[in-house]
Amino acid sequence: MAFQTLLDQWRELALGLALLAAAAWIADLIASRTLHRLIGGVAARTRSTWDDHLVERKVVKRLAHVVPALVVYLGIGQALGIGAADVAQDPGSALATAWVIGRRLAAAYIAFAVVRAFAAFLDAVNDIYSEAEELAKSRPIKGYLQVVALVAHLAAGVVIVAILAGRSPVFFLSGLGALAAVLMLIFRDTILSLVASVQIASNDMIRIGDWVSVPQANCDGEVIDIALHTVKVQNWDKTISTIPTHKFISESFKNWRGMSQSGGRRIKRSLRIDMNSVRFLEEHEIEELSRRELLHDHMREVRDQVARYNAAKAAGDPGIIPEIRRLTNLGTFRAYVQKYLEAHPKTHKEMTLLVRQLAPGPDGVPIEVYCFSADTAWPGYEGFQGDVFDHLIAILPEFRLRPFQSPAGSDFARAVGVQQPRP
Repeated sequence: MAFQTLLDQWRELALGLALLAAAAWIADLIASRTLHRLIGGVAARTRSTWDDHLVERKVVKRLAHVVPALVVYLGIGQALGIGAADVAQDPGSALATAWVIGRRLAAAYIAFAVVRAFAAFLDAVNDIYSEAEELAKSRPIKGYLQVVALVAHLAAGVVIVAILAGRSPVFFLSGLGALAAVLMLIFRDTILSLVASVQIASNDMIRIGDWVSVPQANCDGEVIDIALHTVKVQNWDKTISTIPTHKFISESFKNWRGMSQSGGRRIKRSLRIDMNSVRFLEEHEIEELSRRELLHDHMREVRDQVARYNAAKAAGDPGIIPEIRRLTNLGTFRAYVQKYLEAHPKTHKEMTLLVRQLAPGPDGVPIEVYCFSADTAWPGYEGFQGDVFDHLIAILPEFRLRPFQSPAGSDFARAVGVQQPRP
C-alpha cells in the first residue's frame, strides 16, 4: 500500500527533488563563486598579505560547499513531503528511509567540506609563516601542520562513518583501543617522522636553504622543503632527492651551514715536488730571490740567522768540518707560498693559514696548502683555489723546482730524442 502511494505521488516527489537540486545548485553558485570573487576582490585591495594567501588556497571556496549541503539537509523533508514526526511514526517507509539517507549524506558531506577547508587553511597558515624568511628557514612548521591535518582527517573520517551509520562517534572511538597495535603499524612512518621533525626543529639540525650531503642517499645539494614525511633536496645537478625525514636522525649526514656562517671555506690541497729538484741555493740565487717583494724581509732575517749560526760553528775545531746551515730551494719556496697567501686579498686572515711539508713518498714531496677562502660561494671559492695553484705551479721553475707527475707521451718522446713542437 505504501509503495502504491509512492507511485501515485512520483510526480510531486520528482518535482520536489528537482526544486531541491536546483536550490542547492544556486546556493553553491552564489556561495562558492560569488563569495569567492567578492572576498578575493577585497583581499586584493588590502595591504596585508595573509588574506591573499587564504584566497589563493581557496579556503572560503571550499568552505562554501557547506551551503548546498545545508540546503539539502534542511530541505529534503519539504521535497519529500514528510517531516521528523512522520518518520518517527513510520520509520520503515520508503519516504522515511529516503529522508534519513538524504540527511545523513548531506551531513557527511558537510563534515567532508569542513575538513577540506581546514586543510586549505593550514596550507595558508604555512604560506603566511613562510613569509618570515629567516624564521621559516630555521623553524619550519609544515611538518606540524601536516600532523594537525592528518588528525583532522582521521577525526572527520570517524565522524562521517558515524553519521552514515547513524551512531555516535563515541561508539567508534571506543573501539580504537583494540586497534591501537594496527594503527601503530599503519602510522609507523608518520610517528617516526613526527619524532624526527621535533628533534630536527629543537636541535636546529637542518633548515631550508642549507647545503647538506647525505652519502647514503647519494645526495648533495640544497634543502628546498621540510615536510612531515620527507625532506626535499635539490642536488647541484638540479635533480631532486626526496629523503624520509627520520633518516636525518637515524643516519649521518653533513650540513655545510657552519662553513657558510663562519665566513671561510677551507682549502686543503697538495702540490707534489720532484725530490730530484730539491737542493741548496747558490749565493747568486739567494740574491735573486731576496729582491722579491714577498721574500725580501724573510730572506734578510733568515740570512742573518744562518750567518750567526755558521759564524759560531766556524769558531770550533779547525780539523773538523762544521755542520753549517744552508738555504734550500724547497724551504724558500714554502716561505714564499706562506707570504703569498698571507698577502692575498681573498684569504681569510683570521683563520688557520699554513704551508707544510708532508711525508715524502713515491710521488714526490707533497707541499700542502692549508688555508681558508674568504669567499664561501662555490664559484668564488673554486676560482680563488685555482688561481693560487696556477700561480704556484707556474712559479716553481724560478725556485729551480720541478713538479712531480706521471710520465706523459711528450716525456717518452723526449727520452727517445723526438723533437716536440712547443705549445
